[in-house]
Amino acid sequence: MLQVKNRLPNITMVAARAKCIVQPAKSCSTLLAVLASAFPRSPLFELPPGLLMQYVKLIRGNRDFTKLWLAQVVSLLGDWFNTIVISAMIVQYTDGTGYQGIAVSAFLIARMIPPLLMRPLAGVLADRFDRKRLLIISDVLRALAVLGLLITTQGPEYLPLIYVFTIIQFLVSSVFEPARNALMPSVLYRHQLVIGNTLSSITWSAMLAIGAICGGIVAEIFGIRAALFIDALTFVVSALLVMTVVIPLAPRSEIGQEQRRKLDKSKRSFADGIRHLRERPGTAAALFVKSAQSLTNADALLIIYGTQVFALGDQGITSMAILWAAFGTGAIIGPLLTNRFSDDSVKLLRRLITVGFAMIALGWLLWGMSPSLEILALAVVVRSMGGSVNWTYSSVIIQQIVPDEYLGRMFSLDFAGFELVQSIGIVLVGVLIDAAGAGSIHVIVYASALIALVPLLAWIWIILRLEAMEAREMMTAPEFAAGG
Repeated sequence: MLQVKNRLPNITMVAARAKCIVQPAKSCSTLLAVLASAFPRSPLFELPPGLLMQYVKLIRGNRDFTKLWLAQVVSLLGDWFNTIVISAMIVQYTDGTGYQGIAVSAFLIARMIPPLLMRPLAGVLADRFDRKRLLIISDVLRALAVLGLLITTQGPEYLPLIYVFTIIQFLVSSVFEPARNALMPSVLYRHQLVIGNTLSSITWSAMLAIGAICGGIVAEIFGIRAALFIDALTFVVSALLVMTVVIPLAPRSEIGQEQRRKLDKSKRSFADGIRHLRERPGTAAALFVKSAQSLTNADALLIIYGTQVFALGDQGITSMAILWAAFGTGAIIGPLLTNRFSDDSVKLLRRLITVGFAMIALGWLLWGMSPSLEILALAVVVRSMGGSVNWTYSSVIIQQIVPDEYLGRMFSLDFAGFELVQSIGIVLVGVLIDAAGAGSIHVIVYASALIALVPLLAWIWIILRLEAMEAREMMTAPEFAAGG
């Protein structure tokens, strides 16, 4: 059983969250008590009311962004809604066959590998065609793919179709996210990019939990068919929301910026995107962040710690719920806190990413030293804060420095690098856990802390080089030479 869990961190995670909902009141009280004791009462962890009002003001004041954000909320709900449902179907269909673990692993691969392979084309599509239409078409196709899954509820003989429709759904999803990220600078003003991306980032974290839990609850109460139908409906709602978004002719974030000559859409190829990336070290540095922080993967280790090291509740369900709640909490509050020190400039955002990498390394170190579930929850919060800060600010930097006609390809490459490194990390950690055994699991955690120092040191070197290069360019600029 341990081996299957190592291969399937996401499904185990979702199952743990769903089971926590139906645990006795005593277990839920224990969960809240441990979480409360894990987080220190410090001014650092207090969010000023004025900071939160910035997000309320953005949602109230920018209707187009609000509609795009709500479409993201509903779309992510759909992406995660059927996770438990389809996983349960696969387990049920393959019960007693001897290849249950392989069948569920194949489901994860069907969600992960096809989008990775689709990224180059997805980026070109996002830069050549109308991004708003791409979002609408993506939602409609995903709704049809999920409706196709209704066929598979008839019996085990339809198991292969689960993989077919899953591949279709996530191939289309690989177009949606780069197009949505590339569209955000069009609806957000430049001073709103950090706030908007922070809201987008914490929404992803929240919907990961909410979507999976809702899928499990609806399936339990109304049945699998109803859950899949509601899943399809979420994509229809997302498409309707996107249809009402008004996209200006020129990106709002570029108002007041130097006008650039745009490349003809027919010439926006993948090779042209690679050429653009090679010629711009600042952009390449921003694309480095998400991939680098994925060198160390927490999913499988978190499962082992929750179920074997600090197990609490039936089969460690309560402790798992605590740790995943801590992970989500860190992802939400990380950028909210660091935004207090940001002036939205690329230079300062890069330096705050250094803080993010340091948080990841510190989180791993605290993890290895944790004597109790409470301290481990705090360690998970710190690590997750760093990852969320890096994700949010690297996206903002890309949106600030990359011309609009290249945004789709840059975000596709950004996500592709992240997914590739994450996939390799998940497999390697699973193998190491099997090789080391639960008794030596702390060795892997300390090794992760050491490995996390590599991207931290590399990033410090990168920003020093970038700042030196940009200083030289400023001194040789014509207006500087002329004394202006």
